Order: sequence, then structure tokens, then C-alpha cells
Amino acid sequence: MKIGLLSDTHSFLDPKVFDYFRDCDEIWHAGDIGERAITDALEKFKPLRAVFGNIDDKILQALYPEDLHFTCEGFIVWMTHIGGAPPNYNPRVKKILKQQTPDIFICGHSHILRVKRDDNFNNMLYLNPGAAGNHGFHHIKTIMRFELVKKEVKNMEVIELGKRGALT
Repeated sequence: MKIGLLSDTHSFLDPKVFDYFRDCDEIWHAGDIGERAITDALEKFKPLRAVFGNIDDKILQALYPEDLHFTCEGFIVWMTHIGGAPPNYNPRVKKILKQQTPDIFICGHSHILRVKRDDNFNNMLYLNPGAAGNHGFHHIKTIMRFELVKKEVKNMEVIELGKRGALT
């Protein structure tokens, strides 16, 4: 299963996303979508799994959950928007992680790209794809692409889309 992962589009979807995610089986959006047109475009392109973020309106909150728990290629995945980062998860997330630790935990919000194994939670894989949109303090727009194959993560890539504010 080839996955395209992004977050924090804030109502801007870089057209390069469609090129980079062309061979993906699914797209996962970790919140702060911005407007429904973003998810509409992604859903027309590939199957989409998404969560709402703190800037998302009631329409997006009705369409997407705050927390998405699912399995994919043998992995238990939890995606939410505001999660913190190892070892400083936010209190809500930390409490849930102690009760049920996923294999892969995905969040956005910080606009800081980070990929890390967390030894405190059974070597859980923590993923934050950074920010793909133009709003925020990040300098470079980033997305991620990877494969999940029979309980193995393969070909993890960080993709830079260019400077924040740049259309191409």
C-alpha cells in the first residue's frame, strides 16, 4: 500500500501534490485542511483518509473525525491533528497512547516535519509531515510518501514542495 501523507494545507493545495502522489493507493491528511475544496480535490484523485484540525470549520468537522483509528497492511494507525511530539505529547494524546498504543501515530499542527521511533511506546513510529500549505511559520512546504508492506514500512520519503507562498 503506497501512502501519500500531508497536513496543514490551510486552504492551499500545491498542484505538485498530484504528481508526487500519482502512484499512491491512498492519501492521508492530518488536519488543518482549510476548506472543503481541498478534500474534494483529493477524494476525486485517490481514496482519502483525513481528520479535522483546529482551523477547520463545522462542515469539515462533520465530514472528518478528530481521531481516526484504522488498520492498514497489518499496522494499527492513529491519526489526529494536535498530538505534540515524542516525548512531549499533549495530555489528551499521552493518556490515549498509554491505553492503546498504535504501531503508527500521525499528527500535524506544529508545521514541523518529524519522523521518529518512540521507545517509550513500543517503538511506535511517529510521523508529522510538516506543512503543505502557505500559511504558517514554516519556510518549506513538505509532504511524505511511503509504503506499508506486510507490517513493514518501506521507501519513506520526505518531499519538499518549495518555499511557503510559492505557487510552483
